[in-house]
Amino acid sequence: MSPAHGLGGALTALVTPFSAGGSRIDERALGDLVAWQIAQGTEGLVVGGPTGEGPTLTEVERDRTLRVVLEAAGGRVPVIAATESPCTRTAVARTRAAETAGAAATLAVTPFYNRPTQEGLVRHYAAIAAAAGRPLLVQAVPARTGIDLRPETLARLAALPGLAGLVDSTGDLARLASVAGAGPGFLSFSGDDATAAAHAMMGGRGCVSVVANLMPGPCAALQRAARAGDHARARAIQAGLMPLVAALSRETDPGPVKLALALLRPGFAPDLRLPLVRPGPGTEAALAAALAALDPARPGEAA
Repeated sequence: MSPAHGLGGALTALVTPFSAGGSRIDERALGDLVAWQIAQGTEGLVVGGPTGEGPTLTEVERDRTLRVVLEAAGGRVPVIAATESPCTRTAVARTRAAETAGAAATLAVTPFYNRPTQEGLVRHYAAIAAAAGRPLLVQAVPARTGIDLRPETLARLAALPGLAGLVDSTGDLARLASVAGAGPGFLSFSGDDATAAAHAMMGGRGCVSVVANLMPGPCAALQRAARAGDHARARAIQAGLMPLVAALSRETDPGPVKLALALLRPGFAPDLRLPLVRPGPGTEAALAAALAALDPARPGEAA
């Protein structure tokens, strides 16, 4: 399966633009963002995750956001719908709805707040996988959810039909061995921009990236370089992106990336929904400095 037409490479964890102080989805801004992402070379779009403020979207808004992205993408890149919920029945219903809308795959983070046991995790994902007709990815983000997937659990999940792989947002590269141990067909994706190059050079399938909202071209170039074995090029792009990655990490995602998009794309509103609020002046200054330091001729590399 080619990463350009399957699941892999540079996958943008897409923000959801709002207008009117966060009360409405800005469908025009969302469609424009998708068109720009694809024109810049992104290889896939993830909709409705934490970066997309999925937990604040109503079910109607989740469906509409996905449909706007699918229409704007026009089948040129895979669109992956985040369908997680700490309620298994809700996750199943969201997965079915996303597939009906046309999502190429779905993504479900480990259940947050209720924090099930490893056995509960297996049953949760087994129920979603049984309802899914397209690839399902699981995501581990212990910093957000308070729960992780153990190697033995990954091995059990890999045996489930339709469960395609793991998005690992821990930044721990040693965990690639756990995914490899889960089976040859179980794929590993990075969910951590700071280690995207190293993950790819160690055999990872791609990266679900926040910084790709701002730098889709460089993120795609990084993944292409790693696939081609041009590790020097991949490392150079990673190094160039690191000041921006660090600035984005100063406050809770997606506040900083939305603010950076407003700095980068005139007319883009950085509106968030409570409980998230606009990042402070220090973060704004760091973002502006990081964007200014990038070489306009070779985005993602220092000027």
